[in-house]
Amino acid sequence: MAQQVVMPKQGNSVESCIIVEWKVQVGDTVTTGDVLCSAETDKSTIDVESSADGVVLARLFEEGADVPVMVPIALIGEAGEQVELVENTVQQEEEKPVEQESQEVKLAVSTPATAEKASGASPRARNLASSLGVVLDTVQPSGPKGRIIERDVLAVQTEPLSPVAKEQALKQGISAPKSGSGIGGRILSSDLGKEQPSVAVPTVSSVPIQESVVEIPVKGVRKVTARRMMESIHSTCQLTLHAYADARALKRLRSGFKNARLELGLNNITIGDLVLFAVSRTLLQFPAFNAHFLGDKILQFNHVHLGVATDTPRGLLVPVVRNSDMLSLRQLSEASKVLIGKCKDGTAQTDEITGSTFTVSNVGAFGIEAFTPVLNVPEVAILGVGGIMLKPIADSDGAVQFIEHIALSLTMDHQAVDGADAARFLKALMDNIASIDLLMAL
Repeated sequence: MAQQVVMPKQGNSVESCIIVEWKVQVGDTVTTGDVLCSAETDKSTIDVESSADGVVLARLFEEGADVPVMVPIALIGEAGEQVELVENTVQQEEEKPVEQESQEVKLAVSTPATAEKASGASPRARNLASSLGVVLDTVQPSGPKGRIIERDVLAVQTEPLSPVAKEQALKQGISAPKSGSGIGGRILSSDLGKEQPSVAVPTVSSVPIQESVVEIPVKGVRKVTARRMMESIHSTCQLTLHAYADARALKRLRSGFKNARLELGLNNITIGDLVLFAVSRTLLQFPAFNAHFLGDKILQFNHVHLGVATDTPRGLLVPVVRNSDMLSLRQLSEASKVLIGKCKDGTAQTDEITGSTFTVSNVGAFGIEAFTPVLNVPEVAILGVGGIMLKPIADSDGAVQFIEHIALSLTMDHQAVDGADAARFLKALMDNIASIDLLMAL
């Protein structure tokens, strides 16, 4: 009897994986442990192994398909064994278990379907469309088998609708304009059905211009990152505070480490490592920021598991330095570099890039002064670190000195913490960075 090979579960936070490449063809003979395909999560690339011996009877998804975890992706059985594949819409956001009846195997296959079916939109997409006043008939589906999912509704999101306009749009099936005549572009009922003003197109030279357009499919880490960033913005109330910390102690220590004896192992400690150290200690003073916000509850953690936003060839990954608050500066520096290296060469394991309680994103090397980092949900806050630059500071005598300062940008979820608390946390971090040498002695 044919056996199913399912997409394995990769931790509690991974809901689906994208099939990158099939390693076997239908008809190939495999044994338990053979790699059937490679798959990609928002964190890493994994190999999906066969859980049975036999012949590959069917591959249930094509390369590039985004498959929910614990959903069958292949059938393994005896050569010549007949299986019945029953078409069924795969629901990415509400997957149901597959049933077996006697000797027949009934599984979902990824064949085209239309959004007009009864299950053409996921419950989350329908709820979001209703709350935004978006008519589903106007939404372009991008989910499995032509299914409308949440991101499709977000793609056509308009300015807020008044209650009357929302009810009228949904009742009459009217597509709302992108903006309306109300305050701040709010869409009123009188705006529904109006033709959008045409935009004058500037005249250009009649000389033909040769232009080539490169089409790049959005998939893999880029696809998942896009979804997670959109979910972060729309599921949290984000506020960013910007400040500058005196960087003279950072520069002084960095210079000393760089010139230290090789046997001490301090030469590779960077200013970024010093900031991570200061963050890990400051979070112990402010446990409300070393937390996850889950809507109906907040989880505060006893130890700091620092996420370090990392630019890799595959996209943005966030390796996690666990128990950072218990590591020395040297240990923290070494651990972060090992994890960053694994992310860049594609060997990081799932547990090495999940479970962070606070994230630091450092773009100072690019000369960025300040920016607005996006929350790594469900974390309560994220710190953006900018470059070091001279700032004019008046001393006690009124004379102005130019002193090197490092830019800090703290984004926090206002649902979980208040602005005043964020200001106190950022001020404490500034003080700890300015006296980092004293902090290391504690």
